[in-house]
Amino acid sequence: MVEHILIIDFGSQVTQLIARRVRESGVYCEVVPFNKSDEVLESFAPKGIILSGGPASVLDTGTPRAPQKVFEMGVPVLAICYGEQTMCAQLGGQVEPADHREFGRAFIDIVADCDLFEGLWPVGAREQVWMSHGDRVIAIPDGFKVVATSDNAPFAAIADDDRRFYGVQFHPEVVHTPQGTALLHNFTHKVVGCSGDWTMSAFREREIAKIKEQVGDGKVICALSGGVDSSVVAVLLHEAIGDQLICVFVDTGVMRAGEAEEVVGMFRDHYNIRLIHRDAVDLFMDKLAGVSDPERKRKIIGGTFIDVFEEEAKGIGGADFLAQGTLYPDVIESVSFAGGPSVTIKSHHNVGGLPERMNMKLVEPLRELFKDEVRELGRELGLPEKFVGRHPFPGPGLAIRIPGEVTREKADILRKADAIYLEEIRNAGLYDAIWQAFAVLLPVRTVGVMGDERSYEHVCGLRAVNSTDGMTADYYPFPHDFLGRVATRIINEVRGINRVVYDITSKPPGTIEWE
Repeated sequence: MVEHILIIDFGSQVTQLIARRVRESGVYCEVVPFNKSDEVLESFAPKGIILSGGPASVLDTGTPRAPQKVFEMGVPVLAICYGEQTMCAQLGGQVEPADHREFGRAFIDIVADCDLFEGLWPVGAREQVWMSHGDRVIAIPDGFKVVATSDNAPFAAIADDDRRFYGVQFHPEVVHTPQGTALLHNFTHKVVGCSGDWTMSAFREREIAKIKEQVGDGKVICALSGGVDSSVVAVLLHEAIGDQLICVFVDTGVMRAGEAEEVVGMFRDHYNIRLIHRDAVDLFMDKLAGVSDPERKRKIIGGTFIDVFEEEAKGIGGADFLAQGTLYPDVIESVSFAGGPSVTIKSHHNVGGLPERMNMKLVEPLRELFKDEVRELGRELGLPEKFVGRHPFPGPGLAIRIPGEVTREKADILRKADAIYLEEIRNAGLYDAIWQAFAVLLPVRTVGVMGDERSYEHVCGLRAVNSTDGMTADYYPFPHDFLGRVATRIINEVRGINRVVYDITSKPPGTIEWE
């Protein structure tokens, strides 16, 4: 039986990182918003509960609280940042505005033993952590003791070993708390007693059984893009239901170089999956002609894709189920109580869902997984590393990497430049060290001299970022000789570009691409 940890979300932008850290230790967990947690506590049957941080103040009226049932179930509770504050407030402690807010790197002093720190932080140790709070606990509930302090937080960590309740003012889930992952492992394995036996092999077998039960004798249609998510979905479904799966690959004209040939060769020829390859380049280019607004372009691509997909579905006599590569972050965002910009971000990144008129039930075998777990499942299924380790690629394809009007000529120019850039990254052995790299055809032209002729051509922008979670990123520090080599090849080999620039800005939360 799978052991469950439930994470109750109070709106922290890094709540997903808690889940990732727990999953990495071999323990299955799910995230639920605080205002929906009451209804899932009993059905989910968690062995332990984690209360996340959040942007609110416990001192304000109407701010989030944990269901009181959390503290009455007899299971261990780890409360982080805002979670610690609301736990204290709900159990009889006291919180007040901090004299000095703590945001960023801080140090805590370990002043007492507790089961949460066992084998990790001895009494007398001074440890680096990451703080992010404007309030602080000033009185703890009965039964708790102080186990760590900081300069501005006299109750930086508290513990009630008898009830197995723990609170930390800092964030163990972020990389800036060096021992944070070990602390979360202590909670899940030593305090809660999880065995850590949630493996991708076990997930694969369980999901195949679920797919067979859900689909029965029905027919499933899957939009195959060649990206990681759809590739893993297709292979997993094929393993479960064989020829009941039909995949559709739509060539939109804004795909990467050689993508159509790769997809057809891999899935039709190697895996023997039933695959429809629809060349719709002319249709998409006609629809995009004269359109510059990025949101309009996305909607045109999404709407046209739906029309083509629906046409192909009718051509095979319809299907009972639609397979989608929905991931767990999508599920979390869809039920988030906080709202925010995620809808706009998702619309920018994706091409949209299928209309209700198609009347198909959804099969979403990846909805419990994070991106890195999808890659792990792909390797478990035997997918080549070229597909599994592929950099993220947006649903609208190269169209959002061509600010302004998208034309066949611009797409061809960008496709060639992007292919050279990625080839050089692979040649340098850097592809797997970079989270995402891509070229952009900027909406400006520059005058230059190439040989004995004056040129007036496009500027190509290059981007490469490091990230662990896709939420934030920083530019990759290429050596100058590498950038020089790439720029020289692009200018010499791609007619239509006479200048190459490299972007060194960071990527704050919420941004996906340039446009």
